[in-house]
Amino acid sequence: MTVKVCAAGFCCADVYKKLDIFYPTGNGIDWGVHLARAGVPVSVVSVVGTDEYGTAMREALSAEGIDISHLRTEEGQTCVMLMDLKNGTDRVHLEAIDGVMEHYALTDEDEAFVLTHDVIHTDLFGNCLRLLPEWHEAGKTVVMDFSVFSQDPEYECEKHFPYVDYAFMSFEEDTPELRAWVKHVQELGPKVAVATLGDKGSVAYDGERFHECGIVECPELVNTVGAGDSYIAGFTKAMLDGKDVDACMQAGAELSSKVIGLFKPY
Repeated sequence: MTVKVCAAGFCCADVYKKLDIFYPTGNGIDWGVHLARAGVPVSVVSVVGTDEYGTAMREALSAEGIDISHLRTEEGQTCVMLMDLKNGTDRVHLEAIDGVMEHYALTDEDEAFVLTHDVIHTDLFGNCLRLLPEWHEAGKTVVMDFSVFSQDPEYECEKHFPYVDYAFMSFEEDTPELRAWVKHVQELGPKVAVATLGDKGSVAYDGERFHECGIVECPELVNTVGAGDSYIAGFTKAMLDGKDVDACMQAGAELSSKVIGLFKPY
């Protein structure tokens, strides 16, 4: 049986006006592009505006073979992250413009469409959190990126962990406190809780033991934007292939290593 995956939630355009460059992005978008390139059927459920970025994003994602039938176009401006370069390589976020993403909500048709997929990826900012219990109840495999916000009281992530199968979080250091948190997160419901640690690798807990994975060296570091999303994509593809946790983490590290040598996040 062919497994179908869906990226539901946040999407935006990263725009470098000085360089006249833009690309479609967002946690689930980056994840979906990687999986589509690996031969996995991918759909995107989100929203873009009626501006040039919305049109270009639909064209770019369609060209990747992604199903955009539920990538809605609404009157207004596509969500945009205005970017710049410092010292030629360091990415700087200048301004976030929410645009049509601000008030986005899935329709009943969108919700039914999402449930036709086997694996669903979402995030904290795509206005899909209310659907997590429904996805869980339906037996879907939920992959969620909590980024750097898993311990931030504002986002009340402990309410969401029970409905997630693979929880990914971003930290800087592997400490006893970090491991205690990762174990706590897993015990709330996920099959596996993973903390990515930048150039220090990653740590995961599966309910039985901790797993560690180092980085794969990149010959030339160009851009770390998208490293986390590519790690999650590599991990997901290995999971779909039936690999164990260690192999999934290694696959994530390998794909992430390739991405940080590129300007784009995929």
